Amino acid sequence: MTIVEFINSGILELYVMGIASQSEQEEVEKMATISPEIRQEIDAISEAIENYAIVNAIRPSRVVKPMLMATIDYSERIKNGEQVSFPPQLNENSKVKDYSEWINRSDLNVPVSHREDIFAKIIGHTPTMTTAIVWIKNNAPREIHDQELESFLIIEGTCNIMVSDKDNHLVPGDYFTIPLHQHHQVIVTSAIPCKAILQRVAA
Repeated sequence: MTIVEFINSGILELYVMGIASQSEQEEVEKMATISPEIRQEIDAISEAIENYAIVNAIRPSRVVKPMLMATIDYSERIKNGEQVSFPPQLNENSKVKDYSEWINRSDLNVPVSHREDIFAKIIGHTPTMTTAIVWIKNNAPREIHDQELESFLIIEGTCNIMVSDKDNHLVPGDYFTIPLHQHHQVIVTSAIPCKAILQRVAA
């Protein structure tokens, strides 16, 4: 096989994407050591794939990072011996005192050094329900849920939850559930962060 035929065979694309077989990888690496053209083509393919990924990248919601960090933190706490707990499911009769067991724990508070807009601590997790304490400084981005019901119980501060452009003003003690398939956004209206119990239940 000539160098041109080798380049046109598609094996270099497989190599760059990491899906070439072991023997194909060895063959490409061997050819790259003896052919500058093949090394240049590998670099060109890598650059083209990287550029495609950058152009088509979707910026994740600002909620993703704090919930991911909260999940890691919760997993570490359980691994280090914290007992699994089962906070009650939120409903229209829920009271802030129902969650005092978790709210009053000093290790389940937002760090003084935290500067980002959203912070969360998971306090309970099952395959169908996740419960967390969340702090929102300014706002949570517009989003929509199709497979889980999201509910809030406000602990401190105030906020407006906009659901399909309808404004719902919430104060401490208020409970609110986001309907499925409707865009919503949380906008903090108090000088202090809005602290709430957030619960997501599989629909």
